[in-house]
Amino acid sequence: MSNSTFPTLEHLSTAVMLLDQESRVAYLNPAAEHLFGLSNTNLIGHPLQHAFTQTDQLFSAIQSALATNSGHIEHELTLGTHTLNHRLHLCCVATPLYLGNYALLLEFHTIERPLKLAREEQMLDQTQANRLLLRNLAHEIKNPLGGIRGAAQLLEQELEKPALREYTQVVIQEADRLRSLMEKLLTPQHAPHFSALNIHEVLERVRSVVLAELPEGLIIRRDYDLSLPDLHGDKEQLIQVVLNIVRNAAQAMHGKGQILLRTRIIRQVTLMKKLHRLAMMVQVSDNGPGIPTHLSDKIFYPLVSGRADGHGLGLTLAQDFVSQHQGSIEFESEPGRTTFTVMLPLSNLGK
Repeated sequence: MSNSTFPTLEHLSTAVMLLDQESRVAYLNPAAEHLFGLSNTNLIGHPLQHAFTQTDQLFSAIQSALATNSGHIEHELTLGTHTLNHRLHLCCVATPLYLGNYALLLEFHTIERPLKLAREEQMLDQTQANRLLLRNLAHEIKNPLGGIRGAAQLLEQELEKPALREYTQVVIQEADRLRSLMEKLLTPQHAPHFSALNIHEVLERVRSVVLAELPEGLIIRRDYDLSLPDLHGDKEQLIQVVLNIVRNAAQAMHGKGQILLRTRIIRQVTLMKKLHRLAMMVQVSDNGPGIPTHLSDKIFYPLVSGRADGHGLGLTLAQDFVSQHQGSIEFESEPGRTTFTVMLPLSNLGK
């Protein structure tokens, strides 16, 4: 069926899709083609799985509309496509039709902006809460450490065999090391030192470090946009952000798997409630087992880790550093694919 059959739908800014009696795609307007990155001619006659991933919510909405013979609204629908590298957050209206072979009309409205603003607000609150929690935790740990160190010194004086003092020295040195760490957590953080930097130098530094740590079984691929301009940021902080994400991915895969580092330009994006004409997107994707569902809402909290030996501070610090750059950090995860996306505004942050 040619597009001219529905001239009105052709000019709508709302994404519209029509399904036939077998729930195959019978039509989609230009707005839907643009939203999903799909071609009308290549999709007609194919089932929805040919276009979308994660279709459980969509099929549930379709079945509800057909079962009740009335419109059904899915206010928060998540869809992935085979052509896009990210999930879409949509509002979907499914309406039964009685028009020849057409059985259902689907309308899709993006809700990315409200969700993004809500997530950023949550991230700011969470970052502040994390800082307070870490400071309180450091304060509580610091005092017992002094007692442990003092007891080890007294014990060392009572030991008759000099060889045994090696063990007390280990206790004293480790107590000093932990005390130094607690002092850093208790000391107010200095403002980041912004300067012009090339984000690919940051990524290459991380790549070299991680491959040196895990030389066998790990592959780190690149998909860089080499036309990206310099970014104004704190190089050491950004290295730590990417390093924490990449290390987590490598450890989740036990050092065997693939990681992809990707950079892109994003236009007209809102970060920290401010609209930016240009922003830089840095993505870290892996083909590991994915983040456990029960951790997905808490992954940026301190002391939350999917590994028994993890301390759960890496992503907390990454979120804090990204926040200081007026950016955002998000993730999408399913078995076989996890992607962390860092968005940084391309503006003169250092001035």
